[in-house]
Amino acid sequence: MTLPLTGIHHVSSLSAHIGRSNEFYARVLGMRPVIKTVNQDEPSMYHLFFGDGVGSPGSDMTVFDMPHAAPEHHGNNSISLTTFRVNGGDTLDFWADRLIAHGVPAGEIALRDGRRVLDFADPMGTQLSLVDDGGAGASFPWTESPVPAERQIRGLGYTVITVPDLEPTDRFLTEGLGLRQDHTYVLAGEPRFRVHVYQIGDGGANAEVHVIVRDDLPRAKYGSGGVHHVALRTPDAQPMEEWVDRLTSFGYNNSGVVDRHYFTSVYVREPNHVLFELATDGPGFEVDGPIDPERLSLPPFLEPRRAEIEAVLKPLG
Repeated sequence: MTLPLTGIHHVSSLSAHIGRSNEFYARVLGMRPVIKTVNQDEPSMYHLFFGDGVGSPGSDMTVFDMPHAAPEHHGNNSISLTTFRVNGGDTLDFWADRLIAHGVPAGEIALRDGRRVLDFADPMGTQLSLVDDGGAGASFPWTESPVPAERQIRGLGYTVITVPDLEPTDRFLTEGLGLRQDHTYVLAGEPRFRVHVYQIGDGGANAEVHVIVRDDLPRAKYGSGGVHHVALRTPDAQPMEEWVDRLTSFGYNNSGVVDRHYFTSVYVREPNHVLFELATDGPGFEVDGPIDPERLSLPPFLEPRRAEIEAVLKPLG
């Protein structure tokens, strides 16, 4: 059964201080606040979406509110790096200066897997990187961003996961999801560890999963600054029930089809415990009308509880 995936859809991180995260992604990184909603499984907590100028699938970094959570202890069995695409080496120079000006520690601009990158972290410690994608594909700048249009983040890049054992993850990615192992490279500063690159669809900086295999790390301890899951894009015309059937046929327990209002999803945890989501491109963030990040957006099943939910949520500022 051929079920194509087309790239990264979104990445969801965890924050103990949602107001600080909101300020960082909107004002420091200059991403557009697309939707202000709640955790559908725990609606007393915010769930914020940040993307490009139109909230394109593949541009969204989302942040779950986890008040007072302890910081994550980074390690194995986790999503260890989230990347964002920008255009040009001079744009990385711009970002190195901007991050310093905003007091954000960053590494040196370096070459990783043939692309120039700049590593840094958000205020919660979520590990991030900017990747020069050479301007591939369309971009949709946000006109109100504090970052000039030509320097703005163009969307998500590849996702990096760290696991202690490659074989079960390789089988899940290739057999379960239909990704292709393309090549490997040596982990910088750790020459005995290799990174295995899996292509999604046609590949490219926005359509890869990089798997670091390390046997020397403890398992990550879940918390603020960690990444909850990465979502991969499925075409709207592709019935999600077919993904449920495929994953089940290979023995991968999954959530079944979940209606998230803005898209439809299936969740599945691979054998090394990293959580993947498969998500449709549509109907998108304008399902309730024009994008308005000041409005609290709620899925229909939570709308009757709006007054109760709004009474509990604290202002983001």
